Amino acid sequence: MSKITDYGFLFQQMFGTSNTNITGSFQLSQLNSSSVQAQLKAAGIDTNSKQYKAALKEMMRNGNGAMYTNIQAIKNSMKCYDKDGDYIDPNTGLAGLLVTEENESSRKRIISIPESSKDEMFEQTKKEFLRENGVLNGDTTKRSDVYTNMYRKVPKKDRLAAGHTMQQYEQSYRQAFIDAVKKADPKWTIGKPIPKGALDNITRESVENTKNAMDIKI
Repeated sequence: MSKITDYGFLFQQMFGTSNTNITGSFQLSQLNSSSVQAQLKAAGIDTNSKQYKAALKEMMRNGNGAMYTNIQAIKNSMKCYDKDGDYIDPNTGLAGLLVTEENESSRKRIISIPESSKDEMFEQTKKEFLRENGVLNGDTTKRSDVYTNMYRKVPKKDRLAAGHTMQQYEQSYRQAFIDAVKKADPKWTIGKPIPKGALDNITRESVENTKNAMDIKI
């Protein structure tokens, strides 16, 4: 998942302009000054909060001391993080979904995910497989909805690993459908009509009990 950063809080001085501050704004290098700290406090901003520190870290990473910000821009930036300082995904409104260098390796683990989520993914994958004759159609798929519904059911700290786990199940379901269709029609290829009833005997449980799915069992 890509992190989308709003650079609207930065007002870089234009070449040749005076050093007079833009009204209501201050340079990033002045954030720790007593006057700016007083403004932040008066605006109800807790500078000791993880939310503020996360927003400030992002601002400093993308700006420099000569750039400007203001109270409202800081508040807007803070809305991108939860009380723990974790980035909130703008598409789902959930935290714990940002992939970073720190969590890249740890997220690739298999964990227990809700049975209802696996049911939903199985049914959605089957529905789309039949509708599109096995073609992966990024324009019509609703798979992201299945992931989002699952993320809401698991703790924040487990969301990335849950997504990785669900991906393994999803791939197993799809491969089982491909194998079943080719068994019914050895000449079938993706995109061609699927023989009627080819998937009738495929259940979620039958897929998860196969040798191919052993690696994702908990």
